[in-house]
Amino acid sequence: CRPPPRMDARAGLPVLPLSGRAPRGRCWALPTALLCLYGFFASLRPSEPFLTRYLLGPDKNLTETQVFNEIYPVWTYSYLVLLFPVFLATDYLRYKPVILLQGLSLIVTWFMLLYAQGLLAIQFLEFFYGLVTATEIAYYSYIYSIVDLNLYQKVTSYCRSATLVGYTVGSICGQVLVSVANWSLFSLNVISLTSVSVAFATAWFLPMPQKSLFFHHVLRSQVSREMKVLDCKNGVVIGDDPALKRVPGWEDIESKVPLNAEEHSAETQEQKVDISKVLRELWRDFLQCYSSRPMLCWSVWWAFSTCGYFQVINYTQGLWEMVLPSQRFEIYNGGVEAVSTLLGAVAVFAVGYIKVSWATWGEVALALFSLLIAAAVYVMDTVRNIWVCYASYVIFRIVYMLLITIATFQIATNLSMERYALVFGINTFIALALQTLLTLIVVDSSGLGLNIFTQFMIYASYFAAISLVFLVSGIYSVMKNYRRQEEMPSRSTASPP
Repeated sequence: CRPPPRMDARAGLPVLPLSGRAPRGRCWALPTALLCLYGFFASLRPSEPFLTRYLLGPDKNLTETQVFNEIYPVWTYSYLVLLFPVFLATDYLRYKPVILLQGLSLIVTWFMLLYAQGLLAIQFLEFFYGLVTATEIAYYSYIYSIVDLNLYQKVTSYCRSATLVGYTVGSICGQVLVSVANWSLFSLNVISLTSVSVAFATAWFLPMPQKSLFFHHVLRSQVSREMKVLDCKNGVVIGDDPALKRVPGWEDIESKVPLNAEEHSAETQEQKVDISKVLRELWRDFLQCYSSRPMLCWSVWWAFSTCGYFQVINYTQGLWEMVLPSQRFEIYNGGVEAVSTLLGAVAVFAVGYIKVSWATWGEVALALFSLLIAAAVYVMDTVRNIWVCYASYVIFRIVYMLLITIATFQIATNLSMERYALVFGINTFIALALQTLLTLIVVDSSGLGLNIFTQFMIYASYFAAISLVFLVSGIYSVMKNYRRQEEMPSRSTASPP
C-alpha cells in the first residue's frame, strides 16, 4: 500500500466576523489535536514497507506475476474511479463522514491483509486501499472548515507533520521488530490493524463542520458586509482593512472567509448549492485557472511527474525483492522508507529559504531535477545491488518531494482556497489517468505484463522524456525573457524626452 503525495493549503489574511472573537486555544487546538492524532495513528503502519515480502511469503503464498501484474494494478484503477465522486462527496457531507469512511476502509484493508486468502480477495483488498487514498482529501480539507484563515499555515504544518511522523515511526518500528526482535510480518500487520483502529475511534470525536467550500457556504454579499480585520494579538476589531481588498481573489471572498463563521444576523445564512451549479462553477474556474501559461506549465509537470512517482513507489518493493530475495536475506525496507521520509521533510523545509526567480528559471530547474530523478531510477534498475537501490530510492524521493513542494507553492500563489482545491484535484486526477494508462499497457497481465526490470527502464525513460520537454521549453522561456529585457532599454532610449 502506497500513499500518494499529499495536498496543502496556503495561509490567508486573518478575517473574522465583526461580532466574533479571536479563536481561543481550545476552539482550534482541540480539533487540530484530534485530527493530528488521527493522522498519526492512520499512518503508523509498521507492516507497510514489507507488504511485497508478506504477499509473496508463506502467509499469502502468491506468485510474483499475481502480485505485480494482477494485484497492484487494482489500486491504481480503483483510486482513479473513486477520486472525483469522493472529491464531491467530501464537500457535500462536510468532511467528517468521509474521514470516518477512510478509517473504516483502513480497518477493512488490514483485516483482509491478515485473514483473506486467494487472488480475488487480495484484489478486493487493493480496492479498499484505493478508497483509503481517495478519501485522504478529507483529512487535509477538514481542518480548513474549523479554523480561521490566519491559522491555515500553522494547522497545515501540524497535520502534515503528524502523518510524516506516523509513517516514519511506523517504518522504524517495523524494521526494528523484524531485524532485532525477529517478529513475524503477521504480527506487524496486527500492530497496523490496532493503530488504524485507534485512528478510527479518534475520528468520532472530531466536531462536525457547519460549512464547506462548494455546497455549504456563506453568501458573498452578506459576508462582505460583516467581515472585518481583527487584531489577532488582543482580539480587538480594528475596522475594515483596505489592504484586504488588494489581495488576489478578493472578488471571490466567499472562498477565503472562515468556513466556521457563526451566523450573527438574520441576513447571514447558509447557501446550499445544487450540484449542477457547483459543476458549472468548477468548469468556469477550470478554464480560468489553466489559461495562465505558468499555471499550465507547473500543472503539466505536476501531473506527469506524479504519475511516474506513483508508479515507482508502487513497484519499488518488487524491484528490491528481485535484487535481493527477502526469504533468504535480511532486508531493510523500513529503515530506507524512514530515512527517505525524514530527508524529504528536511528538503521540503529548505524550500522556504531558496531564493530563485522561478518565473524565469522554473522550467529549467524542473528539467534538470527531472533528469536527476531519471538517473536515480535508471541506476536502481541497472545496478543490481540492494544498497545502491536503497540510495537511489532515497535520492528519488528527496528530489520529488522538493520539486512537488515548489510546484505546490507556485500553483497556489495566486489562487483562492476554492480554486486551489480544484486545481490540485484535477492535477491528481490527470496523474492517475496517466498512471492507469501506463499500468494497463506496461504492468497489467492483460497488457504487455512486462517484468519488473523492464518496467523500471521504461519509468527512467519516462522521466528523461519529461526532462527533455521542459529543458526545451525552459531554454525558450529564458531566451524570450532575455530578449524582452534587452528591448526595454532600447525602447526607452528611442523614446523622445
